[in-house]
Amino acid sequence: MKLNRRHFLTLSAATGVLGAIAPTALAQNIPKPATPARLRLSCQEGVAPGKTLTEKLDFLEGLGFEAIEPWGGGLGKRVDEFKNALKGRKMQISAICAGFEGVMISEQEEVRKKAMTTIKEILTAAGALGSTGMIVVPAFNDQTKLGHQQSRELLLKILPELGDHAHKAGTRLLLEPLNRRECHFLRQVEDAAAICHDVNNPGICLMGDFWHMTWEETNDMAAFIAAGKYLQHVHIASRKERKIPGEDEGDNYVSGFTGLKVIGYQNFVSLECGCKGDPRKSITAAAKLLREQWDQA
Repeated sequence: MKLNRRHFLTLSAATGVLGAIAPTALAQNIPKPATPARLRLSCQEGVAPGKTLTEKLDFLEGLGFEAIEPWGGGLGKRVDEFKNALKGRKMQISAICAGFEGVMISEQEEVRKKAMTTIKEILTAAGALGSTGMIVVPAFNDQTKLGHQQSRELLLKILPELGDHAHKAGTRLLLEPLNRRECHFLRQVEDAAAICHDVNNPGICLMGDFWHMTWEETNDMAAFIAAGKYLQHVHIASRKERKIPGEDEGDNYVSGFTGLKVIGYQNFVSLECGCKGDPRKSITAAAKLLREQWDQA
């Protein structure tokens, strides 16, 4: 369900701009970034074709991808595996996708403690791999009984500790907004940016996901501009069925790419999706499509 806010938006303090402003006018009035944005493609390990990590890296590198995104579960035991596989390559580790246990904003203290402990373990491994950051969803639907305000207050209370740990490890915790089918709390990029602003910790940033944004954001460009400096990772999938970009008719990311260019985005755009056909052919076509649309933005 999309909210009826297509023509106007309200930016959070993350951008330092308040009030309802048309997205196109907003983009024109923001100073050009000191460093131009780049399209740096990444792909989740589970999405990339290949029986081994080496085969997956070979395929992605051959298409000009710059990074791979591992799952966070058990990552501590795979640090050497990834380091060895990346030797002699230009490929990097982008973000680490979740993999922790427990729930960050559970009303049950023991469940929260489990989340804190396992998130820290993955953040340590993420830092060892030079990762952009670890993706964290505060809670999915039915994982907490806390209301919106209680959830936000609790999150603001526990994030500084995790941010300090992430920063010390040389990485970040990345809050991920989801669509309302998956969570009741933290559904828009702007809300995540406001939380990052309030926490004010270099170890706490956010990511945006084109799939979730399809259902929750009124304008992709405006959402990314609202995120500003806090945006450190992006997920991408087809707009209708969450498959490889281009596998749904009319897949378009130009507005979002324009927003990334406005803020001088320097990190990765990573495939998180299923696949309808042959992943080798579909990912090859997706890379071409995304580069074409980046040039159009």
